[in-house]
Amino acid sequence: MADPAAWPELEAAERERRRELVLPGAAVEARIRAGGGRLPPRLLALPLLQALELSGCGALRELGPGLAAALPALHTLVLRGNGLGPAGLGAPEGPGLGGPLPALRLLDLSGNGLETLPAALGGALGPAGPCAPGGPPAFPQLRSLNLTGNRLRELGPGLARAAPQLQTLLLSGNRLSALPGGLLPPGASSLLPLLSQLEAADNGLQELGSTIANLPALKILDVSNNELSEIPVEVADCPKLKEVNFRGNKLKDKRLEKMVNSCQTKSILEYLRVGGRGGGKGKGKPDNFDKEESKKKKRDKRQKKDSGDGEQDKLEEVNKLMIKILHIAENPAPVVVKVSPNIKEVRPYIVGCVVKGMNLKQGNALKRFLSAQIKLHDDICEKRTAATIATHDLQLIKGPLLYDAQPPNELKVMPLGRKEIKAKDLVRQLQLEAEEQRKQKKRQNVSGLHKYLQLLDGKENYPCLVDAEGVVISFPPITNSERTKIRKNTCDLFLEVTSGTSLQICKDVMDTLILKMAELNKFTLENKEEESVSDAESDMISEPVNSNPSQNAEQENSPLTVEQVHVVDMDGNLKVLYPSKTDLILVSSLLTVIR
Repeated sequence: MADPAAWPELEAAERERRRELVLPGAAVEARIRAGGGRLPPRLLALPLLQALELSGCGALRELGPGLAAALPALHTLVLRGNGLGPAGLGAPEGPGLGGPLPALRLLDLSGNGLETLPAALGGALGPAGPCAPGGPPAFPQLRSLNLTGNRLRELGPGLARAAPQLQTLLLSGNRLSALPGGLLPPGASSLLPLLSQLEAADNGLQELGSTIANLPALKILDVSNNELSEIPVEVADCPKLKEVNFRGNKLKDKRLEKMVNSCQTKSILEYLRVGGRGGGKGKGKPDNFDKEESKKKKRDKRQKKDSGDGEQDKLEEVNKLMIKILHIAENPAPVVVKVSPNIKEVRPYIVGCVVKGMNLKQGNALKRFLSAQIKLHDDICEKRTAATIATHDLQLIKGPLLYDAQPPNELKVMPLGRKEIKAKDLVRQLQLEAEEQRKQKKRQNVSGLHKYLQLLDGKENYPCLVDAEGVVISFPPITNSERTKIRKNTCDLFLEVTSGTSLQICKDVMDTLILKMAELNKFTLENKEEESVSDAESDMISEPVNSNPSQNAEQENSPLTVEQVHVVDMDGNLKVLYPSKTDLILVSSLLTVIR
């Protein structure tokens, strides 16, 4: 019989002060059942935990007491496909999510048996509840909430008050009869101002209310396979709506029903806007729809030409971007990064992945890619103080990789555009160059690598990423290696993001970088620039430019492939997997991810 007190996974996590923990449901089910169907109390002794996943454990019925208070740093909680029932998340004063989780960004409760939401998520509005009117929100940072595949019958306004920053709300496969329903009561125009994705397919929806127009940021609306007979014209008033799915509903307006099965979102919204409606004849003249649409297209085209105001449409084009995830189990030769204990006190966090299918040959594609990295370093990376990006030509890397810290007088690196040198001498050289810059320009500010030198102050050892042949390919936060430099013929890249601050900032930066790469690749392929085999950023190319037109066409029609990378400790125990199911969520409204 399983000993409910024996949790070697938790002991290891506590000993190593882990920030991420994945408990496979099948492996822990017997111990969960022996412990009364609750999470083990020892889990509450991990106050540094930032991400927790326990999925596929039918024995898990309750979270147990004190979770919110014991894990204040938790930003990702995935409890998918468990046995959480009607009371599994607890009451305000009871176990479970009874208290606020101020750092939580992603909550996945899909595939359970929830019938109502807990008080902390707005299921009850007691006068002293955590999300009572006027009180502080219980989940002020929550961006994504997945409640797919439960038994929910209604939602109340408490959810919007508990999670005011919510961007993605997934409700498919429940028993809801109305949407937004109590989530957005009449007159509540200030609730959920950032919600961009709302999915409620496969419920029993009989009403789609006009208050849906009170979601100013809504971009994706899916209410397919329900029992709707009308679509309110107010849907067309959502200013940013770009993707709707009304399929699988028996609409009274048969023309609209035909349109939802064959037309693009823009045409459907135009039809509603000029008076068509789900209930048949509307206030307008749907027979004039084609004429009105033609007039509007010409008018919009003239306005954009006259004013040059096409930026919003360009931004919204990002919604069509797509990437495909290749999982570790499907990859015959995955990249693995081992983490040395030496790095813990220097720069402990690293996330990696492989991106295949990038086109850097044409025109200024490489220059745009390098410029995008510089901008990300200045913005989301906070001038490399929060995180540092490094990109490498995958073909020039020999795995597995080692993330290590070495003394400056032993660490040798070949910086971009320079000869191999010891890190100690490189830093001294950069310091002298910085002093010379200050003298020449007569100002304190310096440029290039010189402005990052202060990030190494006080470090006895310097961080580095080393390949299987002992070659240093990265010296964060200062430089990449010339040996693995990106060139115009590079199409498969290894990406790394490191940080001394947090694992989450690494993931956020990587999410943003992948989104930017997908955007740049799409721009390059659509603009048909001439291929260039020489550039200021590129050396001699050792491989011929691909001139196979069929292969080029295939690449143009294929999404970028992102391969998962494991980060493990020296014993092979998993520390980080990127991208996991909980990654790329915050950019999901801009990027279609095929998992």
